Amino acid sequence: MSASQFAALGLGPAIIAALDDLGYEQPSPIQEQSIPLLLAGKNLLGVAQTGTGKTAAFALPLLNSLDPHQQSPQVLILTPTRELAIQVAEACQSYARKLKNFHVLPIYGGQEMGGQLRALRRGVQVVVGTPGRVMDHLRRQSLDLAEIRAVVLDEADEMLRMGFIDDVETILAETPDSAQRALFSATMPAAIQRIATNYLGNAEEVRIQAKTRTVERISQRYLLIGNHQKLDALTRILEVETFDGMIIFVRTKSSTVELAEKLEARGFAASALNGDLSQQLRERTVNRLKNGQLDIVVATDVAARGLDVERISHVVNYDIPYDNESYVHRIGRTGRAGREGNAILFVTPKERRLLGSIEKSTRQSITEMQLPSGQQVSEQRVQQFRQQLLATLETEDLDRFKTLVAQICNEQEVDSLDIAAALVYQQQQERPLFPEFRDPPPARERPARERERSQDKPRRERSPRPRDENLPPMELYRLEVGHQHGVQPKDIVGAIANEAEINSQYIGRIEIHDDFTTVDLPEGMPRELLAHLRKMRVRNHPALLSRVAAGQEPQPKPRKYANEGPGAKKGKRSFEKAGNFRKDKPGKGSGRAGKKPHRGKE
Repeated sequence: MSASQFAALGLGPAIIAALDDLGYEQPSPIQEQSIPLLLAGKNLLGVAQTGTGKTAAFALPLLNSLDPHQQSPQVLILTPTRELAIQVAEACQSYARKLKNFHVLPIYGGQEMGGQLRALRRGVQVVVGTPGRVMDHLRRQSLDLAEIRAVVLDEADEMLRMGFIDDVETILAETPDSAQRALFSATMPAAIQRIATNYLGNAEEVRIQAKTRTVERISQRYLLIGNHQKLDALTRILEVETFDGMIIFVRTKSSTVELAEKLEARGFAASALNGDLSQQLRERTVNRLKNGQLDIVVATDVAARGLDVERISHVVNYDIPYDNESYVHRIGRTGRAGREGNAILFVTPKERRLLGSIEKSTRQSITEMQLPSGQQVSEQRVQQFRQQLLATLETEDLDRFKTLVAQICNEQEVDSLDIAAALVYQQQQERPLFPEFRDPPPARERPARERERSQDKPRRERSPRPRDENLPPMELYRLEVGHQHGVQPKDIVGAIANEAEINSQYIGRIEIHDDFTTVDLPEGMPRELLAHLRKMRVRNHPALLSRVAAGQEPQPKPRKYANEGPGAKKGKRSFEKAGNFRKDKPGKGSGRAGKKPHRGKE
């Protein structure tokens, strides 16, 4: 392998040597156009979808231009989520493996602040962070942007959807006017265009056309199944389908580990792939999949980005993605190098609307499949047993075993066929050749009578906006954080988007009260996902997410204020207003502390 085509773009020998080690051969279109411009010190506006290789497009030229003697931050990269911050930081570490004394630091919410402070004091060249945590460090004056040479906004449109755009503008205003700037976005809404105009000046534009929505050479099927039936259905599919390598997509990091362990217990060579794994473990898992030592990887969208393994013949969407673009990226992991691919999508009755949205987005119909029956599983197991038995007869020396069987036949006066049958029975006990499956009742939506009854119940109308017919129905949830904790809508959106890997457009209306918050989330989320979200923290406070019953109005919990007591002035409450840390600039926080709801997403 050779990275000579990257060398032709003007990158230095240390970066080229690292690319050689990583096996990079040919730059992608966005890399080919962006790298020379950034090496020349120009500002860049890149319009490209996720998965086009834009991380390397900005990381390689900026790392190439670092000053090895400057220990204060030289490059600042802003990302919308902590998973992407970790991914970009790991990519920078890989690309800079041949650079001496290089240090990169990802900073994001939910991570212990002390470690970040110590790393910043020791000195780092590249900081990759989410806007909220970067703002925290600026308020503490623990992050100095005075000597920043380059700023990158990655997935700027997602930062806009998550409510970070005010923070982004504040951070950009804190960086030197002379700093080189690059902005990457899949779309170009007005707010992003305004930032590009205000902060990028005469930027060079690189625009990569989006990949086609139609996915050729991939057979797409869906199975209508209840949440509690998914594991049994997956096991039957794995028994019946003939596959080489497989990726199973789930929504949360904890689900990757849980499902991989359950599959291993059932005799499948499976392993988890998620953002909590070190880069070394991720690479080892991918290499095992490539080498055939592993057949199944259970992954999240973030962890599977950039995964390209030719032997992947099947992709299973165990959890349906809320984002149509994610579906296209997921199933694109199969059908590589001209081979046929297979994509299977699990759909619960409440997710039918998401299925319709995916079909509309891809402009392809997805064929319904039936749950493999016990008879089909039995036939497959018997066929595999026959093949293993015939292979043993052809390759092994069985003379001593024949003699032993003959002795038993003579001594016990039994037929050799009976002995063979007894041996087969013993061998198949852990994995019966004739399993008895109880087929679950067909998954269906609630009966019409139940739907009518639920429609009679009073229900809060929470969104004044016209509902997009492609969005799932919503349910109301409560979080035990509010104005008194300094919470803003972007904190709620960021926490839920990070923990559940839900695209922010599927997080509905947010109302922030004194000591609690309500938020609309997609109806019918799995119990495992809800349990995971219940443990999340918002601005370092336990959120304790809970569903609000239909027709009920969430009420504040009674509490005492710190200034209540003998001699205290009644009704006096003290809250710190959330505002900009720069006094010479207008504050972005609302500063409201009463029960008047804060309108979150607009």
